[in-house]
Order: sequence, then C-alpha cells, then structure tokens
Amino acid sequence: MKVFNNAVGLKFVFAIVLCFIGSETMAQYGYGGRGGYGYGRQRSAVPQAQTAQKPPEPKTAEQIVDDEMPSITEALSLNEFESAILSSVLKKYVQERIEAQILKLPPEKMREVYENITKRQDEELRAGLPSEKYEAFVALQKDGVSKTLKKKKKEKKKKRKKDKT
Repeated sequence: MKVFNNAVGLKFVFAIVLCFIGSETMAQYGYGGRGGYGYGRQRSAVPQAQTAQKPPEPKTAEQIVDDEMPSITEALSLNEFESAILSSVLKKYVQERIEAQILKLPPEKMREVYENITKRQDEELRAGLPSEKYEAFVALQKDGVSKTLKKKKKEKKKKRKKDKT
C-alpha cells in the first residue's frame, strides 16, 4: 500500500510543478494571455497617429547667463561680488536683446538697437567692475571663452616652468 501511496503522491507533486512551470512560461514569454492565442506582445490593427514633437522651449535670459557664468568666472578669475555684478548686468541686457529679437525689426533698426544695448551694458560694467576685470571681459567677448581659458592654461604652464628653473 505504501508503494501505491508514494506513486500517487509523486504524480500529484509532479502535476503541481508542471502547473507552476507552465504558468511561469506563459507569463514570461507571452504565451496564452487574452483569448489564448498569439505569441508575445500583440499589435493593434488600428494605426496610431504620429504626434509632432514640440520644438524646444527657448531659454530665458536667466538660463542663458546662468549656463555661461561658471566658465566666465573661471576665465576672468572673478570673486563672488564681481561675479554677481556681471551676472545681474548680463541678465538685464540679454533680456533686452531677446525682447528686441521678438519685435523682428528691420536689419538697420535692429543693428541700432543692439548697438545701443551694448553701449549701455558696457557703461554699466565699466562702473561696476574693476578696470582690469572689465578689460579682461571685453577681451573675453572678443576672443571667446574657450580661447581665453586656453590662454590662461598656457600662461600657468609657462609660469610653472619658470618657477622650476
């Protein structure tokens, strides 16, 4: 009788294990599912409309200046006070330039407006920054940030070589 009970018990355990394996396979590989037909993820017969991607939002004056300030501060070796002055002045005049672009003026008028903005910005920076920092900023605008940083690194290397000898 024991042999018969062991065989029945083994069959019962084997059937339960098969059920668990079968359900795992169906869940993992997508067999069965709704209605019990098809393999994997089903596609709809109705085509889906393609939505046009939105053009990226234009940056605000504050975002533009905040993105550039770390490299400008490094290139000009500004302290926190000088950096704050430069940042506030740049934000103000970048905002004015953005507003001028929105107006879409004729080229001659736009040039005039930009020159006026630049002139007022230079006057305000000259008054707020020390003269050597102002001159460095003007050179930075002329050469660009990356070029100024490269020059600064070269000067440091030359200075190190002189100190070693």
